[in-house]
Amino acid sequence: MKKLLALSMIMVLSATALFGCGKSGKTADGTVKKGKLIMATNAEFPPYEFRDGDKIVGIDAEIADAIAKKMGLELQIEDMAFDSIIAAVTGGKVDIGVAGMTVTEERLQSVNFSDSYATGIQAIIVREDSDIKSADDLFADGTNHKIGVQTGTTGDIYCSGDAEDAGCGTVEKYNKGAEAVLALASGKIDCVVIDKQPAIEFVKANEGLKILETEYAIEDYAICIAKGNDTLTKKVNDALKELKEDGTLQSIIDKYIKAE
Repeated sequence: MKKLLALSMIMVLSATALFGCGKSGKTADGTVKKGKLIMATNAEFPPYEFRDGDKIVGIDAEIADAIAKKMGLELQIEDMAFDSIIAAVTGGKVDIGVAGMTVTEERLQSVNFSDSYATGIQAIIVREDSDIKSADDLFADGTNHKIGVQTGTTGDIYCSGDAEDAGCGTVEKYNKGAEAVLALASGKIDCVVIDKQPAIEFVKANEGLKILETEYAIEDYAICIAKGNDTLTKKVNDALKELKEDGTLQSIIDKYIKAE
């Protein structure tokens, strides 16, 4: 009887320990795995994140690596579809999402965000012979433009709402920004709304395209973190503050984005 009781107690304690760990799933740093800072990104967004051979590089990759070093951790990058990043963060598969991501009310319902680390511009790419001269032309009375966006991005969020509200166009969604740009170059759509820095790279790579001088929107980029993970949020913000103060953050941005 004593053996059975002891065995039962061991099983209860083991189960408690097992499920207790599973429930929190966090280390003292608030990370999923000890010694690691796991970052989700979408490596289709130069110069913020892109592939150089087998390695993912860019502004976000270097900033995340600098944050990891400040925390005494090793950065691990997971590449995935942009619209899968928040689910990976909330599901505990990764610690942070860093992908030129803008803070929006919709996203704040699912995740928390760090302090901003960069400012982005939503730009409009058109063909050189396009009759679209500014953002206002997209929503003028009587127009019916096809607007290309990358699924899940703020370009998608903004344009889907604006075009539907104005009733003057349709939004065509693509898994990758490059796919939207190719559709534009081939005449399948009338423009692409996407972040300015990737837009610059796409226009360089595709003849016959240009970026309009007027922007669609201006926004701040931040790092998404699971709701309730105050420990990791504080550590990330503390690291960002130090990186801003010692000039590291700006030097990383300047490395990839030259002053105009």
